[in-house]
Amino acid sequence: MRVGLRGMVRRVWAPRGVKVRQRLQLEYKWRYLTLAVDVRAGRVWWTWTETMQGQDLLAAVGALPCYTDFAAIVWDQAPGHQMVAGYEVGLELVEQPAYAPELNPVERVIEELRRAVEGKVYASLDEKVAAVETELRKFDADPERVRSLTNWEWINKALDSLPQPIAA
Repeated sequence: MRVGLRGMVRRVWAPRGVKVRQRLQLEYKWRYLTLAVDVRAGRVWWTWTETMQGQDLLAAVGALPCYTDFAAIVWDQAPGHQMVAGYEVGLELVEQPAYAPELNPVERVIEELRRAVEGKVYASLDEKVAAVETELRKFDADPERVRSLTNWEWINKALDSLPQPIAA
């Protein structure tokens, strides 16, 4: 998720006949949120990068504290993610169809994040990043909410069908 000061207009409710005015920020500063979700446990982990280049994204994925605990990565085929998909990340890769973000569990969490933080003007990029992290901590403290957004039947079937590691 790109988090920046380039504001987005959000839909808001207003009484009929009342014109809604939203302030909009027009600064070109941003950071990228790399988010991992354990769909079964309802946990979230995140880290930040300055760019979306393949090497930076690969390093961010490997730096997540949960990385060694996961059996697989559900990876969409977004153009910015293709470079990482080509590398050996040491995990099974569950690929999704192109242009199907509704199937990506992380996208559901990001949608809720955007709902909480967009449509507001922030004094600095650090302030907006702090707002995103506050929302992420709320997600991590509420595993049932995360599971309700991400734990779908198809993803459980995909994870169950992965090859099981051989016990020593």
